[in-house]
Amino acid sequence: MIFEHEIFNTKTPEAFEDLALQIFKFQFENNRVYRSFCDLLYKHPSEVKTLKDIPFLPIQFFKTRDVLSSKTPVERIFTSSGTSGTETSKHHVTDLNIYHQSYTKGFEQFYGKIEDYVVLGLLPSYLERDGSSLIYMVDSMIKTSQHPESGFYLNNLSELKDTLIKLDAEGKKVLLIGVSFALLDLIESFQFKLKNTIIMETGGMKGRRKELIREELHNTLKKGFGVDHIHSEYGMTELLSQAYSKGDGIFNCPPWMRVLTRDTEDALTLQNTGKTGGLNVIDLANINSCSFIATQDLGTTNNNGSFEVIGRFDNSDIRGCNLMVL
Repeated sequence: MIFEHEIFNTKTPEAFEDLALQIFKFQFENNRVYRSFCDLLYKHPSEVKTLKDIPFLPIQFFKTRDVLSSKTPVERIFTSSGTSGTETSKHHVTDLNIYHQSYTKGFEQFYGKIEDYVVLGLLPSYLERDGSSLIYMVDSMIKTSQHPESGFYLNNLSELKDTLIKLDAEGKKVLLIGVSFALLDLIESFQFKLKNTIIMETGGMKGRRKELIREELHNTLKKGFGVDHIHSEYGMTELLSQAYSKGDGIFNCPPWMRVLTRDTEDALTLQNTGKTGGLNVIDLANINSCSFIATQDLGTTNNNGSFEVIGRFDNSDIRGCNLMVL
């Protein structure tokens, strides 16, 4: 696969920018949806000389178009969870091996080998539908961990409680990855004092509870699980890479992923670090779809490359995206 070796061996900012520019040219030439978007902006490879010149495709295109840069047969279509009456995003993945490398190498970058952990998934809203990329990733991690206790939990919270307490008391390294509302359900029924367990929330109440600000959510979870930090995973259907936070909502990217912010009043203008704006993601692992995505998340970036997520745009707040309907 073109670029695959380079994607996961990007070591320096210069190498990242050089590869990003190569991938932009490749996707401009091979992705009809992205090419049409760039044409409307009069952004062609001859005018794109630096990272900041690259156009970011509004994420909404994944709801209405097949965003593909490859003619290879599609191996899997990942779909987003949508509220009633809304269109869902579809990410056509032509090479699942790239996704596997991305989430495996990305997790190891921050936490070490998956095999060292008992992996417990508390993701009921995702398990109850087809097409979740998060379920695909966590299922793979469960199988890779090779611990007999690893597995998914749906409504059997009492069993999960017993497993958590037992494993933690035995000193085993445990990763409990869960959607926010399910983690809250668990600690409303049971209280914990965990010493060897990472609690990682993947965000979202999925309509089951009132949305909480991150600080309130994390303080509640810290108290309920008896831990000092709540970890977070930042990913989405339209990406093949994840960023991770080990606490305080500060996310870090693997070397093949980068987050920038755009002006909330002018979607085509990138901002300096420290200012709140729309989050633009460069995911080089998205080689076969689009690596340059303007998300609907609001946040800030820091000088060291880390970022924070503050909230989401309302549809009425998305400005400068009148080019989205091609």
